[in-house]
Amino acid sequence: MNILVLNSGSSSQKSCLYEISDALPDSPPAPLWEGKIEWRGTRAKLSVRAEGGAEQTEEVDSQSRADGTRRLLKALGSASSGDAKNGRKIAAAGHRIVNGGADYVLPQRITGEVKAAIEATAVFAPLHNRVELEGIRLIEEAFGALPQFAVFDTGFHRGIPDAAAIYPGPYEWAERGIRRYGFHGINHQYCAERAVRLLEKKPSELRLVSCHLGNRCSLAAIRDGRSVDTTMGFTPLEGLMMGTRSGSVDPGILTFLLREQKASGEQLDDLLNKKSGLLGISGVSSDMREVVAAMRQGHARAKLAFDIFVHRLCTGIAAMTAAAGGLDALVFTAGIGENSPEVRSAACAGLRFLGILLDEAKNASTRGDGLISTSESGVRVLVVKAQEDWAIAKECWKLLRRT
Repeated sequence: MNILVLNSGSSSQKSCLYEISDALPDSPPAPLWEGKIEWRGTRAKLSVRAEGGAEQTEEVDSQSRADGTRRLLKALGSASSGDAKNGRKIAAAGHRIVNGGADYVLPQRITGEVKAAIEATAVFAPLHNRVELEGIRLIEEAFGALPQFAVFDTGFHRGIPDAAAIYPGPYEWAERGIRRYGFHGINHQYCAERAVRLLEKKPSELRLVSCHLGNRCSLAAIRDGRSVDTTMGFTPLEGLMMGTRSGSVDPGILTFLLREQKASGEQLDDLLNKKSGLLGISGVSSDMREVVAAMRQGHARAKLAFDIFVHRLCTGIAAMTAAAGGLDALVFTAGIGENSPEVRSAACAGLRFLGILLDEAKNASTRGDGLISTSESGVRVLVVKAQEDWAIAKECWKLLRRT
């Protein structure tokens, strides 16, 4: 069967089409088709790639997100008839939903009740849940009664203990739903499952720390295949330093800015989410590749940005190791995690006290999934390619098989 995945971001829309037969493959297959649209004001960049083909891109006018998403679906094929390119019938569509709130943990078939719940939790994730609802509506518009499924980014973390989930403010916060939800759960869960397969272990035999490092960054402590702690919290702003996000800062800084500079909530939100992190410290870029290049050329603030990123990453990994009760394997994933040997090397150097020994040759040459620790290392270190869309497609396939 063919399953379409729509992954809605705040400034982008990704889509993949996967073919899954009667059994799930051991390794993620390449999608039959994939597309992405990125918005820049009233213009958008549309990129599409068919299986085995070269990527094709074009700049298009896009007056709204809905208009751009319709263009993306049109590029897939004859959407109105429910057929993809070459007449492939689409069996279902899956969606990444950033925040499922307190009630939604497991993947669900999307009903009116589920859509209402996604809307209700949009107060916690306004930049994401509402555009994901729009994606659901556009699939309905294009494909009619096609079964649709929601996979929740917060679901993997909903089992973390209250001691890790509840903030030490007034207890009324927890009663109002102000708690640590955690994010990137779809990929953290996939990485845990992939590590089990690559290391030929059982989930009960591995205490893991998964490092999702991209423009947005988070860690997860995983024991017995379950998340027991994570660095993102009530919002995706908490935790590690990121591309443009500050990560955790002293909340007294915010009250100081409110009091002394009369900053508004909107200004603080913009400051913490768009003008901080690698960009804010380096003044160069939010892209780690450009920060590393500038650092090599002697740019002092770029080096400082790199050093802060690695320092916070190391202390975060150590904290997650404590939450997991030890560490058997460390997983690097997502854009920086997969493609920056400099970050992996610096982080592992700071964690030698945990028994981590990196094979620098493997670290420099690994592309895709691979083991990059030495045979003497007390902790296995892996690179795992992020496969969020494939993880969503798998969940859709499982749910379809049950019906």
